Amino acid sequence: MALIAVAILGAIVGSFLNALSFRVRTGRSVLRGRSRCMHCGTTLTAAELVPVLSYVFLRGHCRHCGTRISAQYPLVELCAAALGAAVFALNPAPLMFALWFVVWMTLLFTVVYDLRHFIIPWSCSGLLALLGLIHVWSLGFDFWSLAAGPLLAAPLLLLSLVSRGTWMGWGDGALQLSLGWLLGLTAGLTGLVLAFWIGAAVGIAALLGREGYTMKSELPFAPFLVLGAGVAYFLHVDIFSTLPALF
Repeated sequence: MALIAVAILGAIVGSFLNALSFRVRTGRSVLRGRSRCMHCGTTLTAAELVPVLSYVFLRGHCRHCGTRISAQYPLVELCAAALGAAVFALNPAPLMFALWFVVWMTLLFTVVYDLRHFIIPWSCSGLLALLGLIHVWSLGFDFWSLAAGPLLAAPLLLLSLVSRGTWMGWGDGALQLSLGWLLGLTAGLTGLVLAFWIGAAVGIAALLGREGYTMKSELPFAPFLVLGAGVAYFLHVDIFSTLPALF
């Protein structure tokens, strides 16, 4: 029952993250104003705003004008529900659950926003950095836990500096700083390596199968960083676990 409850909570938060991703940079208030169809402008009822279920019952189309509803809505809500349940399974203690729930909801929003706008909001990076430092503090400010953030962010920031932001956005380095603090040195390095591997595979596949895609095409990197971090965190993958013993 607890897993179902946190999954529902995650889906509700996912619905809010959807609204946030569509309203940011449009001048519309995030906290005020009823949700409307983005095509016809009709105010949506509560029954049309139930996470996932409304999309299924409406068959992916607006009830008023018939316009197709973006698949982003149910996908983000389902991801948020799954993340909520997964976080609770690993962190049933209330305070730890709250910390990691906010972390992964923020990371999910970062992915959605980067995919839509090709930029990582500094507000997300700042919040994640704060949560990362809180996590390091809970570990007693261990040296390697504190150093993990800057050490893992340095390569990405160097790429940004050398290329003036064309090879790697500055936000990616800021995001990796937080992931280093949250995951630790070896798990964070694992996540970073996985991100490059997955990103390279996706890039090659896009070059081979996507018309108009070239080596100069922009590819958001935050989704790969978060996916790599997710594999390291949820699946306990740590290919560098013996690294601290070398020092």
